[in-house]
Amino acid sequence: MSIKFNVVARGIPGKPDAPKKYYPSIQSTGRVTLRRLAKEASDMSTLSTADMIAAIEACLTLIPEHLANGHVVELGDFGSFWLRFQAEGAASPAEVRGEQITRLIPRFMPGKEFQRVLRLAKFEKRSR
Repeated sequence: MSIKFNVVARGIPGKPDAPKKYYPSIQSTGRVTLRRLAKEASDMSTLSTADMIAAIEACLTLIPEHLANGHVVELGDFGSFWLRFQAEGAASPAEVRGEQITRLIPRFMPGKEFQRVLRLAKFEKRSR
């Protein structure tokens, strides 16, 4: 299998007369539903599809809760999730308040196995 891409022309922002360059742009070849993931995972384990859906749903509930409690969520070779944020500055340390945080941003760092799979990915130019 390979990752499909199209070719897109992009200019330089603020310089409309500058020549455009052409870049690859990844194109989705579809979506995978929770039910499909659960079915495929159940085929690899002793859990039924319904049990696998319940297990995945439990993880999808627990991960945001742990992030909201300030934890880094480590998922083994898959990778880790954590939060970072954007905030407004203050003139002194004494003036810093939680209300200055303007946006929470979830982050993900792929683990070794995830990175290995991505390194092995092949790319295919999509024909029109």
